Amino acid sequence: MGHNLYIAAPLFSVAEREFNSRLCAELERRGYSVTLPQRDCSGDREEIFRHCLTAIRKADVVIAVLEGVACDDGTAFEVGYAFALGKRILGLRTDFRNVGEHGARVNLMLEKACERILASEEELFTTLEKMEGEYGEKAED
Repeated sequence: MGHNLYIAAPLFSVAEREFNSRLCAELERRGYSVTLPQRDCSGDREEIFRHCLTAIRKADVVIAVLEGVACDDGTAFEVGYAFALGKRILGLRTDFRNVGEHGARVNLMLEKACERILASEEELFTTLEKMEGEYGEKAED
C-alpha cells in the first residue's frame, strides 16, 4: 500500500506543468496515490481552494517542488498549511542556485518546515521507499 501524496508545485508555465505531470506519473507508476492540483482540482476558485485543502489534510506526505530563485507563493502556503497540520513534507529542489541567505538552498521557513530538501527525483523516490518501510515497521509493532 503506497502513501497518499499531495504535490505542491507551481503550475503556471508549460515547463512547470510538464514536470509536475511527469513526476506524478512516475509516483503513480510506483504505486502511490497522488493528488496533483493541476489535474485534480477543478471548478471555481473557491472549489479549487477547498479541494486542495481537503487533499492536503488527507495526504500522508506533501511533496513541495521548490524550484527557482523564490518559491511559488501557492506552494509556500501549502507547505505552511501542511506543517500546521503536522504532515510530513519533503522538499524537491533540483535548482542548484542558492537563495542568498548564507548559501541556503531555500528560504529558512521552508527549510525548517520540510523534513528534508531533496536534490533529485531519484532521491525523492528513495526517501519515499524508506518512509514506506518506516510505516510498515510501525504497523508490525
